[in-house]
Amino acid sequence: MTANKRSTRNSSRKIGSDLEKVDSHVVTPEEYEEIPELTADWFEKAEPHVAGKPVRRGRPPKTDTKQQVTLRLSPDVLEPFKASGRGWQTRIEDTLRTALKKGAAAGIASARPTPDSGRSVKPSKRSA
Repeated sequence: MTANKRSTRNSSRKIGSDLEKVDSHVVTPEEYEEIPELTADWFEKAEPHVAGKPVRRGRPPKTDTKQQVTLRLSPDVLEPFKASGRGWQTRIEDTLRTALKKGAAAGIASARPTPDSGRSVKPSKRSA
């Protein structure tokens, strides 16, 4: 880039370097020897920067991560959710969250099956 191109961009901006002197400098063979070779390994380890700040690649880490669980559901419960299309797992989560809120509003400490439901509930080892 020449001094003429620089001056037409933003003439009111001051730069702390003598750009004409920098542009006129001819790199000597000794100076070339000081420059490290840029290998494929170097590029793999390189960290890109924009405006002096490192740019992270990939998806940023989430702060509200979910816990993966295995849950067995009866087909008559699961099929309506799956039949409704994509996002069925999220809809199940929303339904469970609504049930928990209703239970909390009714003064129920936890959403546990009632004795008349015919299902047995084993106490969790973690809660003991």
